[in-house]
Amino acid sequence: MKRFNKVVSAAVASAMVLAMAACGGNASDGSQAASSAANNNAAASSEATGNTGADQTVGTFVIGGIGPLTGGAAIYGNAAMNGAQIAVDEINAAGGINGAQIKFLKEDDEHDPQKSVNAYNSLKDQGMQILMGTVTSTPCVAVADKTAADGMFQLTPSASSVDAVYNDNVFQVCFTDPNQGTKSAEYISEKKLASKIGIIYDSSDVYSSGIKDTFVKEATVKGLEIVAEEAFTEATKTDFSTQLQKCQSAGAELVFMPFYYTEASLVLTQANNMGYAPIFFGVDGMDGILSAENFDTKLAEGLYMLTPFAADATDAATVKFVDTYQKNYGETPIQFAADGYDAIYIIKAAIEEAGVTPDQSVKEIGDALKSAITSITYNGITGAGKSMTWEASGEVSKAPMAIIIKDGAYASVE
Repeated sequence: MKRFNKVVSAAVASAMVLAMAACGGNASDGSQAASSAANNNAAASSEATGNTGADQTVGTFVIGGIGPLTGGAAIYGNAAMNGAQIAVDEINAAGGINGAQIKFLKEDDEHDPQKSVNAYNSLKDQGMQILMGTVTSTPCVAVADKTAADGMFQLTPSASSVDAVYNDNVFQVCFTDPNQGTKSAEYISEKKLASKIGIIYDSSDVYSSGIKDTFVKEATVKGLEIVAEEAFTEATKTDFSTQLQKCQSAGAELVFMPFYYTEASLVLTQANNMGYAPIFFGVDGMDGILSAENFDTKLAEGLYMLTPFAADATDAATVKFVDTYQKNYGETPIQFAADGYDAIYIIKAAIEEAGVTPDQSVKEIGDALKSAITSITYNGITGAGKSMTWEASGEVSKAPMAIIIKDGAYASVE
């Protein structure tokens, strides 16, 4: 069960929302199939739906997506939205959800908490009933109290902070930060990759510091020696020479990097320049490093990361998704794309389990879905081909997998 404080938090957030004015923004429409189906339906009244947006129509579920579509984290947001759009198109082409089509709207938050709140308000004005978002942790935490106050069901594809699911209406597709830290230490120990570990992490980011904390705890249990634990911050994330030198001097055979690929590309470049070549090991934020600007991807050869998705998997569902993604977007999908894809299908499964309809209010839909998701089992393209389930805490139970960069591509490893 969620903590009692969530009830208090939701009440406070509700009072704050009544005092705040919504901020505007531009939205991108979903697929042509969804839009065409929506135009063939009569407009639903705001009284029936609990929304005031003109986009809400009878027979159409309006799902919003929020993530960084521009800026330094844009690779994550665009991947998640692209994956979600593929799922929306597939579902609509197959007849929708119990006959109702999906209209998918998306907004850019630039990985900024206030802009994420603005995006949420804009989507509400357009009739959003369910939120798939946000993509990154800090903005997700900012938006979560807003969805709680409105009673809106929120499923984040990739925000892994435990704070993101503090309220009882928010659920995750991805592993939580503690889970990633624990599983990484377990994998390193089981595979005997190294015994002396150095850690470089972002102490100003809840994602990075949260994973680091649980990694250290599990590493100690597993008998791994942490020989260096070096932090950087948002203000110092361009020069990692000091952190690398301390790891090298301490004899670290493996450097654990629980942060995003943009900073990791700099770490790998600077390590190469100083002649330091340990094993480097990251988590899901590392996905995308092969697309980093001005980065010699040869330096990523041998890099491990823990992830719930591998594009080279041979199961039929993954092969179909990868083929469609490459056809639509001209590139191989990363984990965040798979998270977005699964998120839409998870929402579909919860809607079918709950039996809700588009003419119900946001709160009626939200209350039904947060109960239904704890009853469903979903087997998607993330989670190593094994079924996912959800606790009332919002956390997902799923299996991780490891991948390594080999010959300039992501490759699955046992």
